[in-house]
Amino acid sequence: MSDALLIARLVLAAVFATAGMAKVANGVGFRQGVAGFGLPRVLVSPVARLLPVVELACAVALLPAGSARWGALGALGLLSLFSVVVVLNLAMGKKPHCRCFGQLHSAPVGGRTLVRNGALLATAALVVWPGGDRPGPSAVAWVADLTAPAQFAVIGASVFAVVVVAEGWLLVKMFAQQARLLVRVDAVENALLSGSLTGPTPAPTPAPTPGLPVGTPAPDFALPGLFGETLTLPALRAAGLPVMLIFTDPACGPCQALMPEIGRWQAVYEGGRLTIAVISNGDRDVNRIKATQAGLRRLLVQTSYEVAEAYRSEGTPGAVLIGADGLVASPLAVGADAIKVLVADVAGEPRRIPVVAVNGGHLNGGHLNGGGSHASPPTTPGIGQPAPAISLPDLEGNRVELASFGGHDTVVLFWNPGCGFCQRMLADLQVWEAGADQTHPKLLVVSTGSAEAHEDMGLRASVLLDNSGEAMRRYGATGTPMAILVDPAGRVASDLAVGKDAVLSLLSTHPSPARPPGCIELQPALAGDR
Repeated sequence: MSDALLIARLVLAAVFATAGMAKVANGVGFRQGVAGFGLPRVLVSPVARLLPVVELACAVALLPAGSARWGALGALGLLSLFSVVVVLNLAMGKKPHCRCFGQLHSAPVGGRTLVRNGALLATAALVVWPGGDRPGPSAVAWVADLTAPAQFAVIGASVFAVVVVAEGWLLVKMFAQQARLLVRVDAVENALLSGSLTGPTPAPTPAPTPGLPVGTPAPDFALPGLFGETLTLPALRAAGLPVMLIFTDPACGPCQALMPEIGRWQAVYEGGRLTIAVISNGDRDVNRIKATQAGLRRLLVQTSYEVAEAYRSEGTPGAVLIGADGLVASPLAVGADAIKVLVADVAGEPRRIPVVAVNGGHLNGGHLNGGGSHASPPTTPGIGQPAPAISLPDLEGNRVELASFGGHDTVVLFWNPGCGFCQRMLADLQVWEAGADQTHPKLLVVSTGSAEAHEDMGLRASVLLDNSGEAMRRYGATGTPMAILVDPAGRVASDLAVGKDAVLSLLSTHPSPARPPGCIELQPALAGDR
């Protein structure tokens, strides 16, 4: 039993020592991780500084027999506190990245995090349970009692293990940097082969319109509801009414703001005019709580956006109407305002909000199912019009203006760190930025939330905070991700692009003539390379 206790202490000491040193080595990244768990901003820095010290102290205390129980108690307390914080975040539908081991490992928290914590909690409890006078032999005394060759072997093995871990981490970073360099070289080679570096500037091409074309057969699906029932599209159409699917995300702020209105629509229109089904994703219990609070009657949970992708919905909130014949009956409505317009048209009620024109899309000339109404003028500025001014603080609090990007094509990307679709396209943005050169547009990200929520995005582009939503309203952006191109003269040069594919198309198909033909200039390395 004493040997088992010693092994348990050594395992705990190794885990806490590794975690503490990794946090110290990656101070900025760990501070961002702490902020991601929702800690008040004033406490982020103190906790980020203190926690590694406490972990290292626990690791040291676990080695001598006299202090081993106190070290195990400290480990038990830290693990219990972290488990509670993880459970609270998961209950709120949040999965912040756990940076417990600094840059050695970073992943969103989830069930595996709790399983790992449970195993370590059991190990710490094993050390605490026998009592203060029986924590097993002292690791320090055990090493001291060894012969000189054995001591040399133990110390050598420990140093070798540390070196192997360090070299493994360096190799991972080098391979990641090499991959980014290869992406950039491939982009230059492709440009040379296609002649885009020396040829004339191609004309802008429209960004893809989101959603399936009107008249397309609606993809079928079978999804679980909030209480274990399974619903299919034929079951939703059984009443012979048009069916509206509304795609949401539990971490999307505009989605949650729209939920009570959806609950009202279900209560008023179902049974006579329209069947409404909300399709969300994430944890079923979290969705059940949110649905109950909003008074929703029908909410289905997809596993990983599979139904949204089948309907080409790449942003939230979004909605599409399916006719009684099973065919797509409307373009994809993106954003709360566009969804309200779509519902009003189907219900035959006057529109009380402006229509947002997206990629030239429209709602069958302003009418659906004979619901006559007059649309207000679109709020998205037209191509050729002056781009609305943007003057917002960046992540460091410095005010940045869109006008400062004059002389170069600029893609203004509207973003939300809590939007699942935004997070899913972040890697694509990083790859695009790695391969972009002076012929590509500059990228300006306009987002919401705190500075801490954006610091781990890994982009060189400026990120401006628009928590009032004023900039988004000026451009008619009613959801995320959306983007628009502004030309070197400060005029709008594209329709509003909606969703990942449309945004990436906008970034890739509008090269700037600012660079002289034949001039090849590699851009600086990514932030992770410096």
